[in-house]
Amino acid sequence: MTTKTRAPETGNEKSPVEGLGGPEDLRAMSAQQVDRLVPEIRRLLVDTVTRTGGHLGPNLGVVELSVALHRVFESPRDRILWDTGHQAYVHKILTGRAGALGSLRQRGGLSGYPCRAESPHDVIENSHASTVLSWAAGAARAYRLRGDTHRAVVAVLGDGALTGGMAWEALNNIATAPGHPVIVVLNDNTRSYGPTTGGIAEHLAALRTETTPECLFETLGLAYLGPVDGHDITAVEAALRRARELGRSVVVHCVTEKGRGHAPAEQDEADRQHAVRPLRSGRPSGDGSPSWTAVFGRELAELGTQRPHLVAVTAAMLHPTGLTEFAARHPERTLDVGIAEQHAVTAAAGLALGGMHPVVAIYATFLNRAFDQLLMDAALHRAPVTLVLDRAGVTGDDGPSHNGMWDLSLLNLVPGLRLAVPRDAATLRRALGEAVAVHDGPTALRFPKGTTGDDIPAVRTVGGVDVLRRGEHADLLLVSVGAMAGTCLEVAALLAPQGVGVTVVDPRWIKPVPPALVELSLGHRLVATVEDNGRAGGAGAAVAQALSDAGAPAPVRVFGLPQRFLAHGSRSEILESAGLTAPRIADDLAAALTYSRAAVRRTHRAVPPH
Repeated sequence: MTTKTRAPETGNEKSPVEGLGGPEDLRAMSAQQVDRLVPEIRRLLVDTVTRTGGHLGPNLGVVELSVALHRVFESPRDRILWDTGHQAYVHKILTGRAGALGSLRQRGGLSGYPCRAESPHDVIENSHASTVLSWAAGAARAYRLRGDTHRAVVAVLGDGALTGGMAWEALNNIATAPGHPVIVVLNDNTRSYGPTTGGIAEHLAALRTETTPECLFETLGLAYLGPVDGHDITAVEAALRRARELGRSVVVHCVTEKGRGHAPAEQDEADRQHAVRPLRSGRPSGDGSPSWTAVFGRELAELGTQRPHLVAVTAAMLHPTGLTEFAARHPERTLDVGIAEQHAVTAAAGLALGGMHPVVAIYATFLNRAFDQLLMDAALHRAPVTLVLDRAGVTGDDGPSHNGMWDLSLLNLVPGLRLAVPRDAATLRRALGEAVAVHDGPTALRFPKGTTGDDIPAVRTVGGVDVLRRGEHADLLLVSVGAMAGTCLEVAALLAPQGVGVTVVDPRWIKPVPPALVELSLGHRLVATVEDNGRAGGAGAAVAQALSDAGAPAPVRVFGLPQRFLAHGSRSEILESAGLTAPRIADDLAAALTYSRAAVRRTHRAVPPH
């Protein structure tokens, strides 16, 4: 029977969620107890995630599916792998972490994705889509090679993940490895963020309505069970048991409803409350200024009206990357390729080849997936493609896989690419207009998650480099990268009472390093750069190289993120732990300048008299 959400029972009886110590307790429950458990889980999800923020809609849709998985399979002996892991909140509840759910995505609390440090039931920390089938294929082969034939390997992925090419690379191999069975649980809710698009989506729709005589999975050589009502626990359990008994690779097609049981999510046509923001004192967090995403989206829509050759490209993230207004005004010039960043970038190069100027809007962390296409397709062919990287730098609460701290290092490797890092809304609009006017190679611009804050005006501009503050003495040239401008101005204010003259500059376009920045460094005792990217190969490293190549005498201090995976927490918490706060930077620079003065004095004392 399909379960329905209902009001929880009253009285002093202990909630079945509270008494759930692990999957073994779930397997011991009667059907009636399970029926009581499901609405309790949904209530816990809604009550908790609307406070902490996180992926609400996807988890509301997999309550029954998750329960059935843990009743049929014996985790962690049986390996249940999630793609992507943002739909694993219910899995966390069922594996003994219900009491800690209130700490979700908070520093020191539960991760918003599977986390091996939390539980042996979290096998892989999977948060980039379309990868789980490769994990499963490798694990299944390894277990059989070791003679471990009693362990099931179960890969749970959404229909949106099937739009990614890596999923099909894995299926191609799984289908021809009958001795290494993988149970593929297809969670078909017809969406990633928004509705899933493309030929695969159309085929799944035909399977759901039984209007196709052929099943693509069976044609590939896989067994197929379904479609199954993913909210009917009895039916899902029966299908999963049948899949296990087959002893071969099989796709179990479960049809679910994203946002199930929560009216605001069910009525949200954009993304079924895919991700909700945390509340602070009953109000969404923020400083009242527009988000970086919103500023970009409005400006691109305006530029699209002025420039009929602009095309917006998204990888299944139309709304999250700010392309909604562009799509509404210019639908014929909006391309959603699905969760396929590699295809997006090379298709953009093809659009440029045909005379258009594509703007590819993706999260900075997902640029990693398309680096080869950027390097060998866009850059090698000098294609006028503009990459817009949202959520660059520290994103915080989504954890190590979503911090956009790699992009500056990757982009610095690409010959001929020009890179802008705006500091505020005004410079974002300006940089976007400049980028789409480039016709002889790729461009990129990046900005962080959150709100823009107030605009920071320049006091003057030298060779394209904005001077934000002029120091009284040529002690320190402080190079701000993007949204770190406010922090750099605070550093200057802290050092001024100590008699340190600090000139703060923002190059805006940081690749290639502007010659004017090299000229400005001359005469300063110290140059320092501040960025929210990894220190290895980032903007600071490029500036240091440019000054060294030019023979500039001033030493360079590079402030950035440590080159390691950063645990989840707020942006401010992570920046503080990395030392990227104004007081910490000011203290380090004051010490460096003091050491520099002392070294100069020692050198002068060491010079023998004539």
